[in-house]
Amino acid sequence: MSKSLRLSEKWFRRGLWLVSVVFAGFLIGLGSTLVGDLPQVERVRQMDDFIDHAAADPLRATVKTSEAAEHKASQELEQAELQLNVAQQASRNARETFGNWIATRRATAQPDQDNELIARTKALDALKAAEDKAEVRLSAQQQITLDARQAQERAQEQLGVLEHDANIKLEAEYRRIELRVFGYRLALTLPLLAVAGWLFVKKRKSTYWPFVWGFIYFALFAFFVELVPYLPSYGGYVRYVVGIVITVLVGRYAIVGLNRYLAKQKLAEQQPDQVRREELSYDVALARLAKSVCPGCERPVDLKSTDIDFCPHCGIGLYDHCGHCAARKSAFSKFCHACGTSAAASATASAVTPPADSRAAGPLTGPMPAL
Repeated sequence: MSKSLRLSEKWFRRGLWLVSVVFAGFLIGLGSTLVGDLPQVERVRQMDDFIDHAAADPLRATVKTSEAAEHKASQELEQAELQLNVAQQASRNARETFGNWIATRRATAQPDQDNELIARTKALDALKAAEDKAEVRLSAQQQITLDARQAQERAQEQLGVLEHDANIKLEAEYRRIELRVFGYRLALTLPLLAVAGWLFVKKRKSTYWPFVWGFIYFALFAFFVELVPYLPSYGGYVRYVVGIVITVLVGRYAIVGLNRYLAKQKLAEQQPDQVRREELSYDVALARLAKSVCPGCERPVDLKSTDIDFCPHCGIGLYDHCGHCAARKSAFSKFCHACGTSAAASATASAVTPPADSRAAGPLTGPMPAL
């Protein structure tokens, strides 16, 4: 159709398409912002919203207390281990010293050193007792640490069961929130899609068609980009069902439109040639002729052939002759390409004045001569 447009009209149309795209871009930006803020309508839920606090709170307190007790017991256990090491080292040193002293006494065999032997033996016994006491303290501290750790593990295990149940409820709530947010998107998108469909059917050729197409692009983007990716999966059933419904609706519209178009074409082909050419838009006729198809029935026609003046399929006139200069021209042209005479004036002149060759011949009167 662009071949039938004036140069300025082409640029104006390109500018209007640009307006349509820019308008759609602003609408898409606004819609994306709105759709992105829809999840904020729902309150953010957490696991604590679904856990049994009557059972979980004491367990959490036990875990916290056990952690503190284990931490304290671990510190005291380190001190006990250090004290045991000191006691053991002192006992070893004392035994070595005592052994050396015993060896010296046996070598000298001095009876006056028996009191010192008794004192050294008592000191060695005291060090051994201190070592034993440190070992007892270490064992007790190990027991305290073990008890605290086991208490923490038991409470943590019971708390894990409660948290697992709470997580299941939280995931279910997330799915419900997802469905509600999808419902919000659907409630926002479907009316836009319905309005876009009505605009496409009724207003796409109106004066304000750039805004109509801009809104249509916006509605399609909102549906296929802002809505479809958020469709709940459920194993793909929802997506397939939505795809089937959309395909059926679009296919039904196409089938009904095709049947309506074919019925309209059949009725149009039954009308007189002049009426059919008057009903055709000038731009539409030129656009179809530029594609080498009949403007009436849109079937292929060899327009380069000078022998074809009428469509062989529907009979509409494709070429006629100028009433002023008799040049062969397109029946849809408004002016003669050879002399510039208006097609309307040429048709009037042709109806009033017969062609020149018929005027020269004159009427045939009288009987024809016998051969």
